Amino acid sequence: MKLSHKFGVLAVLGTFAALLSAPPASAGSIEDFYKGRKVTVIISTSPGGGYDTYARLVTRHMARYIPGHPTMVPKNMPGGGHAVAGQYLYNVAPKDGSVLATLGQNLPLSQVLRPKKTKFDTRKFAWIGNVNLGNNIIWAWHTTGIKTIQDVLKKELIVGATGSRSTSVMYPRALNNLIGAKFKIIIGFGGGSQINLAMERGEVGGRGSNAWASAKSRTPRYLKEKLVNILLQMGPKREKDLPDVPLITELATSEAERQVLNLISAGVAIGRPILTTPGVPPERIGALRAAFDATMKDEKFLAQAKKMRLDINPVSGVEVQKAVNDIINTPEDIVKLTKAALTKGKTFKCKELVKDAKLCKKKKKKKKKKKSA
Repeated sequence: MKLSHKFGVLAVLGTFAALLSAPPASAGSIEDFYKGRKVTVIISTSPGGGYDTYARLVTRHMARYIPGHPTMVPKNMPGGGHAVAGQYLYNVAPKDGSVLATLGQNLPLSQVLRPKKTKFDTRKFAWIGNVNLGNNIIWAWHTTGIKTIQDVLKKELIVGATGSRSTSVMYPRALNNLIGAKFKIIIGFGGGSQINLAMERGEVGGRGSNAWASAKSRTPRYLKEKLVNILLQMGPKREKDLPDVPLITELATSEAERQVLNLISAGVAIGRPILTTPGVPPERIGALRAAFDATMKDEKFLAQAKKMRLDINPVSGVEVQKAVNDIINTPEDIVKLTKAALTKGKTFKCKELVKDAKLCKKKKKKKKKKKSA
């Protein structure tokens, strides 16, 4: 090897090594970026609902912990069951950390079930954190006469829903196909507050999905005056203050049904998220996640959340990112079963869809022991 060439190679290697060992951008450079900047907060629902309330509160307090203290500017962008905001964030918004958002927790599942129609990859969003890990619920207005999920097996319940990809459609539709429930789903509401108004007017008889935390904070009168009957809850375990309301997975009559119902409930881990666009520099993502984590411990934030009756049970951005990836990596057989369970009017024929017949085997009902006299 010629000497000049050898030194040239060493120089290139030295430069490469220096780049690898170079420290990340300093807090000063992050502060320079955010100082005096207006950060847009995209909210994928109409004003007044749970997503809107959490996003506005959290990002307002987060600004105090982001270097440079930017001004947060909320912007509602409802439509398509949160997909309109998702497409904007993925395809249009600047990829520099100047746009934050809250999106529907079920968008990763929608990507799994409808990959060709989903125009963004939820794995590529930078998930900053989830404000509240809490169950979702289905409820019925008191005038319908429906008090339990068993009543919906006998009598039709009209429920309001947002977009076709939302949990407000997926939950009742899966129950129709799996256990023979009689939900009639009205799609197209801009958000939960609109569904509530329609329910009060008698235009619908219930909601296909709502966060339990939002129900307590946004409509405490419904609960205090017993204007709604809570039929089901979706999540990993029953809420402490809903001990007698069954989980949706408890209705499964086979392992296949349990896995389907578990998958459509998996978005609870994503909850009420804060995220940003793909392509944001890692050091800015780190700063945003640090600001979120600090906000979740902030006394002023927690005091205001308590005053607004908002539950705060945070999940870190890293954990939310993992939850999103886990949903996207769902086994093919379970995806097939879930698609069938969510297809309008389709009979759920488990054995025709999967190779493992054990998944479809019906569980034996446990006989209740007779009490001795």
